[in-house]
Amino acid sequence: MIKLRKLEIYDLEAYEYWKSPEHSYHSLNGPYFKKDSKKEVEKMIQDLKNDFLKAADVLDNKRIISNEKNEIIGEVSWYWKSKETNWLEIGIVIFNEKFWGKGIGYLALKLWMSEVFNEKREILRIGISTWSGNMGMIKLAEKLGMRKEAEYRKARIVNGEHFDSVSYGILREEWENKTTSYNNV
Repeated sequence: MIKLRKLEIYDLEAYEYWKSPEHSYHSLNGPYFKKDSKKEVEKMIQDLKNDFLKAADVLDNKRIISNEKNEIIGEVSWYWKSKETNWLEIGIVIFNEKFWGKGIGYLALKLWMSEVFNEKREILRIGISTWSGNMGMIKLAEKLGMRKEAEYRKARIVNGEHFDSVSYGILREEWENKTTSYNNV
């Protein structure tokens, strides 16, 4: 069983460990972007600690995916694609590869999509973008009922090889119809 929860100050040591650049998930999670160095991760953790001490709302656009032992498995997030038009995208990463291929990503993203649609009533669609080499994310988007909306050919370079950038989306009414059918099963 998994749950989505906010990052807590007691999570910072484990969060720093998982955000460090040596983990395997970095090879799938936007491998075309520059990764934070160990020093940059340490600074991010110190900044988070300072925010916690000031009682600030930390990582409001993210949730930790944790198991029944409250261990950090991964995280989900949202970010604005265009705040002016209420267009946001979501993301997910499962940090610990021993949890890959077990359906946790599907459960977590399903919970996250429901939470985002429920909390942000102005949002009419949710999108997700990945690269054509990340078949797990593509299959996950399709399993969640998202439709392929765009493909930008040879837009991403991973290990010297060109891949397409692909985008999927789902409308609020499509999600609500889908989740209603989930609840009737």
